[in-house]
Amino acid sequence: MQVADNMAVSIHYTLTNDEGEVIDSSEDNEPLVYLHGGGNIISGLEKALHGKAVGEKFNVRIDAEDAYGEFMDDRVQVISRDMFEGVDDIEVGMQFHADVSSGPGVITVVNVDGDDITIDGNHPLAGVPLTFAVEVIEIRPASREELAHGHIHGAGCDH
Repeated sequence: MQVADNMAVSIHYTLTNDEGEVIDSSEDNEPLVYLHGGGNIISGLEKALHGKAVGEKFNVRIDAEDAYGEFMDDRVQVISRDMFEGVDDIEVGMQFHADVSSGPGVITVVNVDGDDITIDGNHPLAGVPLTFAVEVIEIRPASREELAHGHIHGAGCDH
């Protein structure tokens, strides 16, 4: 069986940047399980997995545009501290859910200068090419319910 659309695919992966620093890994944890063709993972990784079989191991470098997109300067802006109603202490690195130009998203505080707060609505990995070391662990047809919901069901799923 090969990775194809509408399949539940389990992978182990280690994600690194161009400097070789580990950003994330499923090793020593449960594998990542996703619905292939459902847009559940970044497009570049999904393309690289298509057609692979259980047991295959490979490395793939994914350009930023096929990962979390290019860094967009217009998503960085300075807003007033007043916009953070109910938050007394605002510090660099804090993240908040907010409506951004592309819809609901996460903003990160990148600078605090008195009442001027600089926020960044880019994904933290925007503009970063990524390298994945991947092993395909399991492939199975997704259930009708999983296909209807657009994701794979597992522990903690509340459908």
